[in-house]
Amino acid sequence: MSDNNSKGMTVSRRRFLLGSAALGSSLLLPGMINRAWAAGSDAPEQTTVRVGFIPLTDCASVVMASVKGFDKKYGITLVPSKEANWAAVRDKLVSGELDASHILYGQLYGLQMGLSGPKSEMAALMTLNQNGQGITLANQLHTAGVSDLATLQKHIAASPAGTYTFAQTFPTGTHAMWLNYWLASAGIHPLNDIRSVVVPPPQMVMNMKIGNMVGYCVGEPWNQRAISDGLGFTAATSQEIWPDHPEKVLGTRADWVAKNPNTARAVTAAVLEASRWIDASDDNRRETAKVIAGRAYLNTKEETILGRMLGQYENGLGKSWKDEHAMRFFHDGSVNYPWLSDGMWFLTQHKRWGLLTEDPDYLGIARQVNRIDIYKQAAAAVGSVPLPDSEMRSSVLMDGIRWDGSNPAAYANGFSVKK
Repeated sequence: MSDNNSKGMTVSRRRFLLGSAALGSSLLLPGMINRAWAAGSDAPEQTTVRVGFIPLTDCASVVMASVKGFDKKYGITLVPSKEANWAAVRDKLVSGELDASHILYGQLYGLQMGLSGPKSEMAALMTLNQNGQGITLANQLHTAGVSDLATLQKHIAASPAGTYTFAQTFPTGTHAMWLNYWLASAGIHPLNDIRSVVVPPPQMVMNMKIGNMVGYCVGEPWNQRAISDGLGFTAATSQEIWPDHPEKVLGTRADWVAKNPNTARAVTAAVLEASRWIDASDDNRRETAKVIAGRAYLNTKEETILGRMLGQYENGLGKSWKDEHAMRFFHDGSVNYPWLSDGMWFLTQHKRWGLLTEDPDYLGIARQVNRIDIYKQAAAAVGSVPLPDSEMRSSVLMDGIRWDGSNPAAYANGFSVKK
């Protein structure tokens, strides 16, 4: 996994700052850039921006951009809007009720392809986080002898197909893809051997408590919450499936970016600066956990959020560890760059599971959706944000298969377990 970002993020800070001259603003200090853009011809077209979020730890950069006032530096006011579920995010983004949102990477691409709602031209302005999701299994499975994927496979194989129900958060989203990939790596067919249902993230724990499912894949803090409530255990983290995987993005509609390019840049810059601030120290992460625990955001105990946000994990079965690939918000900019290969990966999984019946133009779609141009402008505005040499990155997933975006059709069609 060590090559995930090392090949891409090789540009030194000095080279980045020199290279920013191509963006036309590098001769100004970051603060001067902010003032010039906020007051001049590049001023935001829209000064109040409504940004949706779901109550998850990884909404933190959107929330803190507003709470810490990073938005004001770029001439805008962010209004975070707490949404009930990902379907509501979809509907409000498409209708224009939301200008942008914290959104599942695969959900945004599903909208682009017409798989998760009305086909809509979408835009990914930046990646909000890597890692930090998980797969929780109910304690009743542990009582029956299940403690990991191998024992789960034996348990499911010994039962009629569809006996066990698992939940994810949206059919084309990240959690559905992590759950499918994890199960399939052990030969469990996620479309045939289990029953898969959609449950909003904050409702996962309650649905497990009343017995609606024996497992789920969701973002934090709802995996830790199941442990704290004595209901389940963490069978896998998402970073075990794909170390430093992309997760949520700052998503919007392509037509909104076309009408408001300066606003899009300002929103991206504000959230990017918040991302860097969160990752700057454990103290900043503690402050973030305290803020987002509040009723207006996650509405849960601070300690339920904080441990895993600091990389301190327990699985609920007696194992504890410091996770080297815990949730990241910035990591020298490698988190936030909208890598084309990241977007393409979700299309390969949509093809793998029959959501797409034909291979699409993987690279062409990623170039259309992932607005690297806006991100680069925002990075220049924030200042000292390294940019990679390539728009692709290389990763090795849990089954040893390498993904680098070089041959997406072969990758998508090469899995033994697929539809």
